[in-house]
Amino acid sequence: MQEKGTISIHTENIFPIIKKFLYSDHEIFLRELVSNSVDATQKIKRLTSLGEYTGDLGETRVEVSVDKDKKTLTISDSGIGMTAEEIKKYINQIAFSGATEFVEKFKDAGDAKEIIGKFGLGFYSAFMVAGNVEIDSLSYQEGSEPAKWVCDGSTEFEISAGSRTTRGTTITLHINEDSEEFLEEARVQGILDKYAKFLPIEVMFGQKDESVPDGEDKEGKPKYKTVKKDNIINNTAPIWTKSPSDLTDEDYLQFYKELYPFSEDPLFWIHLNVDYPFELTGILYFPKLKNDFEVQKNKIQLYSRQVFITDEVKDVVPEFLMLLHGIVDSPDIPLNVSRSYLQSDGNVKKINSYITKKVADKLGDLFKKERESYESKWDDIGLFVKYGMISEEKFYEKAKDYALVKNVDGNYFTLDEYSAHIEANQTDKDKNKIWLYANDPARQHTFTAAAQDKGYDVLVFDTPIDSHFINHMETKLENTQIKRVDADNINKLIDKDEKQELAISDDEKESLKSSFEKAIDNGTYKVEVQPLAPSDAPVTVTMPEFMRRMKEMQATGGGGGFNMFGSMPDSWDVTVNGNHPLADKILKAKTDKTKEKVAKQAFDLALLSQGLLEGADLTNFIKRSTDLLSK
Repeated sequence: MQEKGTISIHTENIFPIIKKFLYSDHEIFLRELVSNSVDATQKIKRLTSLGEYTGDLGETRVEVSVDKDKKTLTISDSGIGMTAEEIKKYINQIAFSGATEFVEKFKDAGDAKEIIGKFGLGFYSAFMVAGNVEIDSLSYQEGSEPAKWVCDGSTEFEISAGSRTTRGTTITLHINEDSEEFLEEARVQGILDKYAKFLPIEVMFGQKDESVPDGEDKEGKPKYKTVKKDNIINNTAPIWTKSPSDLTDEDYLQFYKELYPFSEDPLFWIHLNVDYPFELTGILYFPKLKNDFEVQKNKIQLYSRQVFITDEVKDVVPEFLMLLHGIVDSPDIPLNVSRSYLQSDGNVKKINSYITKKVADKLGDLFKKERESYESKWDDIGLFVKYGMISEEKFYEKAKDYALVKNVDGNYFTLDEYSAHIEANQTDKDKNKIWLYANDPARQHTFTAAAQDKGYDVLVFDTPIDSHFINHMETKLENTQIKRVDADNINKLIDKDEKQELAISDDEKESLKSSFEKAIDNGTYKVEVQPLAPSDAPVTVTMPEFMRRMKEMQATGGGGGFNMFGSMPDSWDVTVNGNHPLADKILKAKTDKTKEKVAKQAFDLALLSQGLLEGADLTNFIKRSTDLLSK
């Protein structure tokens, strides 16, 4: 039997076009061909289970091999195989009709994954790396004859009698000179490790050395010898395909180490398993989060029937959930996906919503049943929960009941608990509850101590997302304002309309203000003399809450129109306590020079408490302090 023919297409040079437009992602040819072999093998196993194939099933594995001398790469399976007529139908007609449509519609396209998936070019991706491709196949159907198909990259093909004596298909690629990297075992192994690591049918590639027992030596100690064993590169039954009831915590932790060998153990995990209205399995792990968003992202891998697709899962998994790690597997997502497909597909949107709900429910369940354990994990998961509350309204509605805030003493509260906790003592004259917080408790200790002296509570908000979270929460919490503890004098942060009289005259007030303005000599600082308690700090330097928030938003990618004009200039308030003994000392100094020198020292102390004194100013302050002590 021998037949020659011409594939009926409109474009003679289809293969150069395929190569040109698919070259950027050309390693996926191996994923396509191995996936086809796995599908063929699964089909024969299915037919056997249904009783429609009664022959010997034999060993069901896919074998990949390279021959550097012959410059061939071969993929062989023992699946259902094809007759000559089926080869002509599936290879010549169906695939090439897709190729023709591709040429007509996608001449200017560059997304290899979209092109291959949309136009059925999986098999023909082989021509990205091979100048000649052979198919040798024997169908499972009784009485079938083996058939061989050969194509040299033109539109001509040849079908003749094949050489296979057992059921299945062998595809041989004669690798092009410019693609000889795919004859290197390490390169092929790397591709298989990436795409075939969890395929449901065993995939074998080469052999590996293995040490096995070999009797005992003269002293009775066990001996070992090295033998060559088939190198099975995949785990055919990863734990996400199993029932959670059949798995232990150790199974989940071991699988996590398999995925992320150098990571700390995760905090906990969620096993996804749904079959309606879409199919989805997988495991999502909550890692110990660091404060660097970008380092944590792109750790979720997307699979379709255990075939790796991508680790760019932005549209399948909500943005905030990309801080999680793990596997999501759905046959409802095609093997070759494009960004535009993910953004528009209805199933993808349902999967997105389902995953959000599962994560929210898992956190709520953990909070209710194991609050102490949940609190111990909050410093790691809080960043992620806050991110979700800001970006997903549905997640916010659930998370607001178990989102926590922590105070400087290390105590945790839910949002409602904290509101009740501070209501009696931290409500201002306008009936607003004032939440105070520090974003750097050690540096802001002076201000925190002043607040605690008045019986106030101070929270810690020190993650990269907290400036956004605070703004968001103020839109959600009724009659509540959130203020940084060093944004102003504590009496002004929580204004209870308790009037304090100034112990100095108006003229003395102006004189005191003038002394400080001359000592500071910097328009960035606005000086104001206030009637505070004698026990309060003599001088405080603060940045107004609004100004500081805008600068923080700028630094983390927000800030609105201010970015159009560059960075916002700094603006600081200097509050001089007119009732402090130091104010009286400055006023009674004999010379203006002395007044300014003492004012400068007090101002530098205030800067020092804010961590704002540095460089030459810090050096001069130390020298001045030494001089004062020596006198």
